[in-house]
Amino acid sequence: MDTPAAGGQRSAVSALTYESETLLRHGRPHRMLAGAVHYFRVHPDLWEDRLRRLAAMGANTVDTYIPWNFHEQVEGERRFDGWRDIEGFIRLAAEVGLDVYVRPSPYICAEWSNGGLPSWLTARTRGVRSSDAVYLDAVEAWYAELLPRLAPLQAGRGGPIVAVQVENEYGSYGSDRVYLEHQRDLLRAHGIVELLTTADGITADMQHHGSVAGAMPSFTFGTGVDTARDLLPDATPLLCSELWGGWFDHWGERHHVRSAQSMIGTVDALLAAGGSVSLYMAHGGTNFGLWAGANWDGVLQPTVTSYDSDAPIAEDGRLGAKFEALRAAFAPFHDGPLPEVPAEPRFQEPQTLPLAREGSLAATLRALPAGERTGIPATFEELGVADGLVVYETRVRIGDEKTLSIRGLHDRAIVLIDGEPIATLERDGRTSVDLDGHDGEHDLTLVVESLGRINYGPLTGEHKGIMGGVLLGRRYLHGWTHRIVPLDGSLVAVGDTDAAAGLATATVELDDTADAWLALPGGSKGLVWLNGFLLGRYWSVGPQETLYAPAPLWRVGRNDVRVLDLEQLPATLEIRDVASLGMTEEFIGS
Repeated sequence: MDTPAAGGQRSAVSALTYESETLLRHGRPHRMLAGAVHYFRVHPDLWEDRLRRLAAMGANTVDTYIPWNFHEQVEGERRFDGWRDIEGFIRLAAEVGLDVYVRPSPYICAEWSNGGLPSWLTARTRGVRSSDAVYLDAVEAWYAELLPRLAPLQAGRGGPIVAVQVENEYGSYGSDRVYLEHQRDLLRAHGIVELLTTADGITADMQHHGSVAGAMPSFTFGTGVDTARDLLPDATPLLCSELWGGWFDHWGERHHVRSAQSMIGTVDALLAAGGSVSLYMAHGGTNFGLWAGANWDGVLQPTVTSYDSDAPIAEDGRLGAKFEALRAAFAPFHDGPLPEVPAEPRFQEPQTLPLAREGSLAATLRALPAGERTGIPATFEELGVADGLVVYETRVRIGDEKTLSIRGLHDRAIVLIDGEPIATLERDGRTSVDLDGHDGEHDLTLVVESLGRINYGPLTGEHKGIMGGVLLGRRYLHGWTHRIVPLDGSLVAVGDTDAAAGLATATVELDDTADAWLALPGGSKGLVWLNGFLLGRYWSVGPQETLYAPAPLWRVGRNDVRVLDLEQLPATLEIRDVASLGMTEEFIGS
């Protein structure tokens, strides 16, 4: 393979090169003024709007990850249509006048489920992000499909792609030099000729273990321009591939914000040092469906549905003080005036609508088709389930032993006896329940929920479901059936409409479509579908109180909003015209 030497100079074909600490574009001094916009977090009908807002902010480049599991949910079935049309997104960026900085997997972090790695792959090997043969075979098959789609869109072939990332923050994860070299060479072998980069935190160890010859190192930080400069190799331009202008949120915490003054202080320092920047995020978007990941810091920290990230371009497209500050900071680096700022988005009129209860949780889930009976409870991976809900059932005789416990619960389980909920168990909380008052033969049901696959650190790739079995006292319970809850909005409601948990629907009639925010006051924990599309999770623990429902998901006439609540159904649906993402706290990342 044609592997460039350290320094990464491919001046004959690359749009971006560098010399004497200066980034060059076709031989002229250049600043990359980028912002992250993830196509997979934005409805395709809104891609152009968000890209035009980015250009109006003064950015000359859009950066995006490519989540492998978004394109290949089922092994061998790789999709690049509709929402997954990465080529269309890149071409649209070119039409708007933006360069593209591609960060193409296999691992992306991004607070995205499993860090972008397919669950079918992490079910098969523990050797992800290494030179493990099983992992590399899968990566090579994926890249053989992906990279020929990207290569023709490079700047050297008339396209907008000017830079491609080799791996993502590898220096905080591993130390497999052979793997990094393999990834670099694989990109080159598939015709990627533009500037290669790596991206790591601002410690010597992170930069050492995450860098590879032939790729320009870059940094990720909220603050730390001087530290990054001190770590730069000789004659290397300063690039912050992720400048954290805001931060993401976990369920049960506060909504993280960063002031415009704090953010622009770091941006100005970086630009004054001669550096280039990619703001993470310029527009955060939404973790629609169940794509939100989770972190681990002694306990599981599941990420909320919103990925607003307190970005300059808000989740619903609104623009604020950060947008204006960046537009002013970036303007001097352009030869002419910046594009006009697009009009503000339109929103539906606020209203409150009743939710009609359709059926109980227990009966609705019991009506789902059951798989083959197994001796022990299966994991999500063994059932081919990436995320969501699995119903575990068995018949149990309750005698002298009264303590029911789950070993290795990932992540949460509602316990029902004969269809009646008696407890909620959690991996980081209560893991057992006393069955006093129950004797003899009973139906035991466990509604097990994955709260999000870990996306960062050594537990990336961790499995979901029940890992170690279910015990009554010291005795394992055997003979389990499994029912997989569909996530396509096709649940058929049955049972008692007076039950606390279950399904409910509200009907929204519209003369015209527009954006909206949905709130479910009084609801406890569940999923929301709009016209069959899964918007995401809601949870009374906060901080997020509203779910974004963009205009393209609505239709003129009748619209159905359907709710599955696992604990307590709300009585009403509120249509709002502003977001409520919870109580805030200032945060700049770490």
